[in-house]
Amino acid sequence: MAVTETTGTSSTTRAKPPQGGRRQDGADHYTISEVAALTGLSAHTLRWYERIGLMPHVDRSHTGQRRYSNRDLDWLGLVGKLRLTGMPVADMVRYAELVRAGEHTYAERLDLLVATREDVRARIAELQGTLSLLDRKIDFYADAGGGPAAETP
Repeated sequence: MAVTETTGTSSTTRAKPPQGGRRQDGADHYTISEVAALTGLSAHTLRWYERIGLMPHVDRSHTGQRRYSNRDLDWLGLVGKLRLTGMPVADMVRYAELVRAGEHTYAERLDLLVATREDVRARIAELQGTLSLLDRKIDFYADAGGGPAAETP
């Protein structure tokens, strides 16, 4: 599907992303606002990722407008998952640098991801303990029927 945009005295026609998804490879040129809509990241965040080296080089049109690809969307998906792990931004930037450096960095990338996995496992264990406490409290209040009773921590 094509969309015609008119600004001032000129108009341009470009492909619109499929409803809720991505374009086919080869036709995958997204503007920063389209990527923001697809990923939930702000244009400011996308530019910041590029500035700090977290985002690989983003292609530009002849007018200098960023043109993101499906590969860029895949990378942003990975970055989003790494953010969810709690990985520090500095480590994410280091990982991005290692990826760009090539295959000889596999061992260092592995070390970084293994350390992150251990952090995630520790957080999961902590959350499991918190969930158990909440379950006990919920059971207590459900069994007590809201009446006065001795509560234990």
